[in-house]
Amino acid sequence: MALRKTFKGFTEEQLKSLSWDEFLKLIPSSSRRSLRRMSFQAKKFLEKEKKHDFTKKPLKTHFRQMPIIPDMLGKRFQVYNGNSFVDLTVTLDMVGRRLGEYANPIKLVRHSGPGIGATRGSKSVELK
Repeated sequence: MALRKTFKGFTEEQLKSLSWDEFLKLIPSSSRRSLRRMSFQAKKFLEKEKKHDFTKKPLKTHFRQMPIIPDMLGKRFQVYNGNSFVDLTVTLDMVGRRLGEYANPIKLVRHSGPGIGATRGSKSVELK
């Protein structure tokens, strides 16, 4: 028996059928507050999302603070991380969080050994 994914007991179809006020009760308070206040930027993003044709290409956005709502489920977005656009397909686990949480702006730094002459001890390192 396969386990069905749910968000706080609601399936994807049930989430999409919820009214706006019912949905707002399910998400964290910070996301709820920003959706209630609905800044100009959020309204502009939602209008752009409704008009966009997701079959051709994903929607590119710089608006990382936008909370993910049930209307976005299954759609593809490209979220800017400060350097490039990161592909993102919205799933049920992401509802209530923000787009920017899935486009990490900080790379993991991997340092190699010190360069030639970087330290006193590296002067004796052989070159290839």
